[in-house]
Amino acid sequence: MGRTTVIRRADWALGYDPATGSHRYLRDADIAFADDRIVHVGGAYAEPFDVEIDGSRLFVMPGLVNIHTHSATMPLMKGIREDMSNPRLYMSALYDGWNLFVAEPEDKIWNSRYAYAELLRSGVTSVVDMCYPYPGWIDALAESGLRCWLSPLYESARWGTRNGHSLHYRWSDDGGRDAMRVAFDLMDEAERHPSGRLSAMVSPMAVDTCTPELLRESCQAARGAGRKTQIHAGEAMIEFLEITRRTGMTQLEYLESLDVLGPHTIIGHGIFLDHHSWLHWHTRRDIGRLAESGTFLAHCPQVFARYGIALENFGAYRAAGVTIGIGTDAHPHNMIEEMRIACIMARTASGNTQNMPTSAAVEAATLGGAAAVGRDDLGRLAPGAKADLVLIDLDHPSMMPAHDPLKCLVFTAAERPIRDVFVDGVRRVADGEVLTVDRIAAGRRIADMQSRVIPRVPERDYAGRTAADVAPPAFPTAPPG
Repeated sequence: MGRTTVIRRADWALGYDPATGSHRYLRDADIAFADDRIVHVGGAYAEPFDVEIDGSRLFVMPGLVNIHTHSATMPLMKGIREDMSNPRLYMSALYDGWNLFVAEPEDKIWNSRYAYAELLRSGVTSVVDMCYPYPGWIDALAESGLRCWLSPLYESARWGTRNGHSLHYRWSDDGGRDAMRVAFDLMDEAERHPSGRLSAMVSPMAVDTCTPELLRESCQAARGAGRKTQIHAGEAMIEFLEITRRTGMTQLEYLESLDVLGPHTIIGHGIFLDHHSWLHWHTRRDIGRLAESGTFLAHCPQVFARYGIALENFGAYRAAGVTIGIGTDAHPHNMIEEMRIACIMARTASGNTQNMPTSAAVEAATLGGAAAVGRDDLGRLAPGAKADLVLIDLDHPSMMPAHDPLKCLVFTAAERPIRDVFVDGVRRVADGEVLTVDRIAAGRRIADMQSRVIPRVPERDYAGRTAADVAPPAFPTAPPG
């Protein structure tokens, strides 16, 4: 056994209960880890140790598993995208936002660094990072200290709009195979990284931007390499209409026909499936397709809530047997906030508080995410699990009174009381400060990036609109003087 750390008599801890396959609260618990593995959770730890942490006013929980985010693009959208929507594309701003506010490849590393700091600060220890390849991505991830599934995006076509009310697809001559080769080379490079914390996931971008051939080949290659696949599907009403126009099938029916669904696959979002009330489709089979095939769902509620869009509804998917994980997708890259919004939107969509209790959000952000990435040693405090731990200060005012620490954390405190975060037994956040990323420096670089990107919006927009036309400020700015 290597260097051992013991957290002595934690006031509260969230231990894993193998009898139920879920978590349970522990009081006055010792948690010990040696190097990168937990060796003890529960009563007094009587073995030799090297470091002791006083747990008397701490709540110790497992690191969170974020199964869907886009680090290289989304921080740039901060202060821009929050009120954006397009009523002529069923409220989604997806097709304007991605195409108008675009960072140069060499600038994307600063977006990612900023996002990684936000993730760590909100208790994330493992993340699936879905980005178009850019220079320095692997190095930025390794430096962050996170455990990551590098998930390079590729596709057969890029979508956009030429008129603001319909989609245009620019199809590549090779169907996306060159981009797929680049992505697989990058995945191989990540898995060779000496940190040992980088894995890979196969990510053909979206159900409507990939040819059926590319989708089939991607899944076959992923299975052959022992990798999971994640694909965007069900994220916009216009996407549902496009796939039904092309094929006469729903997105999941179409993916099922291509042998894409299964326990090797994660569906990103899965909101606009055949049961959604906006669609009035004639079947109600898609949730069953997910459950029966063992396909996982990555739920990212906050960005859609900003458009007035909700999953209908979390409890129904869960009751059908779908395993759900949570992702942050866009800014803020804050998993605690995402868990809170997930609860609120599920309850609102269903009209039922019990549709998504706090426990369901926590399970999705820990055990559900771990299952989705195929790991039974993540998202739990148990002997043999990875030493990914989050230490929460119960004396922080936002956690008082800590009658139920998870309810306080999810519904009130968010990331504010998170004191320390360990990944593989190494402290990556200490006393609330991220140790691996200079958040201020990264934020300043993004501000500089925005100052260069915003004036170029009219050049990229089909109607020559300015950034202020597309994303109006909350209030007008008075002229000086």
